[in-house]
Amino acid sequence: MLSRVSAQAKACTVCAKHLPYAPRPVFLVGSAARLLIVGQAPGRRVHETGIPWNDPSGDALREWLAMERAVFYDTSRIAIVPAGLCYPGTVNGADLPPRPECAPAWQPRFRAALPDLRLTLLVGRYAQAYYLGKRRRQSLAETVRAYRDYLPEFFPLPHPSWRNKLWLKNNPWFALRVIPALRQSVSACIGQV
Repeated sequence: MLSRVSAQAKACTVCAKHLPYAPRPVFLVGSAARLLIVGQAPGRRVHETGIPWNDPSGDALREWLAMERAVFYDTSRIAIVPAGLCYPGTVNGADLPPRPECAPAWQPRFRAALPDLRLTLLVGRYAQAYYLGKRRRQSLAETVRAYRDYLPEFFPLPHPSWRNKLWLKNNPWFALRVIPALRQSVSACIGQV
């Protein structure tokens, strides 16, 4: 089932007319994965390489997780399926949001094809909006601060973009309380990293 869903997703052109380049869906999955990472959408560098989180944001996320690249890309433990599979482009130097057609088309299908999932990291507000809906708090900070309310299924996180450095500075509780809990939850999910 997963190979069929993956092949269909790789061939997807639903939003091609809205993209700055030809569609290049970027995701990484394995049928035994226990952790799912749902980010926003690939940036330009990820679009070019075809490797999810292969950019400074990915470096920051791996630092939060205290995880080496080899473990992060180990599909026997981790699946990576963003809310938007293709690079949506930029406006004024900022990446556009994921295409709205994408998450409803692909997230349920990938989840159904990943039967061993135990935990899903919701990285950024678009992933949180799709999965948490009305359960989200008024702000990203409030949602992330209330991470325990979404466990054991979900763990909401801010996006590790350089654009969020001010957010991280203004919310020191994230590094003090959330990152240790994140590392513990991920370790419990996939084993020692």
